Amino acid sequence: MLAAMTEQTETRKQRAARRAGEFPPAPEPLPVPVPDSHTHLDITVGEYGAPPGGGSFPGGGGGSSPGGAGDGDPVAAALAVAADAGVDRLVQVGVDIASSEWSADVADRYAAVLATVALHPNEAPRLADLDEALRRIEALAGRDRVRGIGETGMDFFRTGEAGRAAQEESFRAHIAIAKRHRKALVIHDRDAHADVLRILDDEGAPDTVVMHCFSGDADFARACVRRGHLLSFAGTVTFGSAAALREAAAVTPPEQMLVETDAPYLTPMPYRGRPNASYLIPLTVRFLADTTGADLDELCAAISTTGERAFGPW
Repeated sequence: MLAAMTEQTETRKQRAARRAGEFPPAPEPLPVPVPDSHTHLDITVGEYGAPPGGGSFPGGGGGSSPGGAGDGDPVAAALAVAADAGVDRLVQVGVDIASSEWSADVADRYAAVLATVALHPNEAPRLADLDEALRRIEALAGRDRVRGIGETGMDFFRTGEAGRAAQEESFRAHIAIAKRHRKALVIHDRDAHADVLRILDDEGAPDTVVMHCFSGDADFARACVRRGHLLSFAGTVTFGSAAALREAAAVTPPEQMLVETDAPYLTPMPYRGRPNASYLIPLTVRFLADTTGADLDELCAAISTTGERAFGPW
């Protein structure tokens, strides 16, 4: 009996390992198209154009979309699969100089993509010349299809006390860049809720602030909502352990709600642990509608309108 149970356990582990590199099947499309407010296409399609882990987009092979859409172009393939699912606009997010330059360039090439540019808070303490890096981000910020400055903010999970001064300096500089260029500020906040609000209040927030991958509870959500900030919910809201996130979503007005993948990370249930992509947004949106009691069509329409208000027309 023990041997049989052990064999079953090993089989499950092997099956899970095989699935880990595969993109999940496409869900039922949304009735009203919505944007993915935060994604990383550069990572999702892989450095050489193949999806991470050697998997493929659903219905295709080696990065191809159903029916061969994209003609060997992995970004076009990802966009085609997303559009088929009712996710017709994406915000491609920069986290360092290289990814910010790539994001700005890809937004120029694809009508469905807008870009944000920034130094991730965990990147700032590692830079030998933060001022020069910030100058390069500011140069990118002036480009027309760069519509946001981020992801920037504070992260006390991966950066300890020694790096927090550099994080704060970088965050304050990004706030100023967003205000000078009249662009949305996209915030990464991990275990730093009070400090993020303190710095925003101290500097004076830009007109549009997006709390990327919102990770706070209902009280923090209310504090953000009072300030007029937008809360972007990722697949994490579907996790069984995320009751506090669901309570936060319940107190977030639809007109201040966005949805994102942070792809290839934070894949919604029931596919947690497998690669994420924008075409899986319907799983999160339907979950939010069920959790908050919102009408699905109305929630989709509100998310779409809020996305355009935050980042402008695609």
